[in-house]
Amino acid sequence: MHSFPEPAVRLVEAMSAAAAADPARAIAFQGAPGCNGHRAALEVAPDCLPLPCFSFEDALEAVKDGRAARAVIPIENSQHGRVADIHFLLPESGLFIIAEHFLDIHHSLMALGDGPFTAAYSHPQALGQSRHYLRARGIVPMAYADTAGAAALVKEHGDPALCAIAPKIAAELYGLKVIEDNVEDAADNTTRFVVLARAPLEPAAIDGTAMTTFVFEVKNVPAALYKAMGGFATNGVNMTKLESYQKGASFAATMFYADIIGKPGEVAVDRAIEELAFHCKELRLLGSYPLARARG
Repeated sequence: MHSFPEPAVRLVEAMSAAAAADPARAIAFQGAPGCNGHRAALEVAPDCLPLPCFSFEDALEAVKDGRAARAVIPIENSQHGRVADIHFLLPESGLFIIAEHFLDIHHSLMALGDGPFTAAYSHPQALGQSRHYLRARGIVPMAYADTAGAAALVKEHGDPALCAIAPKIAAELYGLKVIEDNVEDAADNTTRFVVLARAPLEPAAIDGTAMTTFVFEVKNVPAALYKAMGGFATNGVNMTKLESYQKGASFAATMFYADIIGKPGEVAVDRAIEELAFHCKELRLLGSYPLARARG
């Protein structure tokens, strides 16, 4: 499936047309109108023209093709961890991170009727963030490409035994009834989004504290990762995230995704990255950008 449910199509067409008329103001996001990516785009730039895209790849392609100046992509959630495939997609996109944004996540259960419900459709992240709620009620989680699209799908099917987990605004957009608000399992549920563009920010132009994101693959020698990380410790550079993921199907090459506090041009950061590069087969900077929320 590579298209939106029919109830969302008209909204998508209208928003796409507006973005095409002024791509410099357009921000691409993954999902149907009313999803959390839509909310994040409007919080990042209230005067933007949100451009709905069916997949993360489509949103990134919109920026690469010039149909949007920026994309807003979720990268991790406080409750459910990193968003699947993002660590692969960001380096491959050729785009650069220019900002981060934290969005408070509140899910609503919505449907055509009052239930009981046999299945709930939503994005896998939203289903994971509401898994205790669903299990307690015997509702089977059903994965869909995005939260608001799931709401449109429930509307399209017309089955009162189906429901969706989505932002409350989706119920208004697609004519569904909100059964219960705040069905997420954690009250402090938060998703971190990154803003991507074709050109990086110049590190020297970033005022205040910066964050730098990069991916790397260490050489296949004993203690390579330990040695690669040593430069950050000896230079006093705070690494706030380090995650591994497999590159390809051979399981022979492990890539690492990392966030550090600081930016190129700072002596400590330059020394740490230089030492890291010495121990790496591959190192790619994904961007430096203003720190939106203090770590630690």
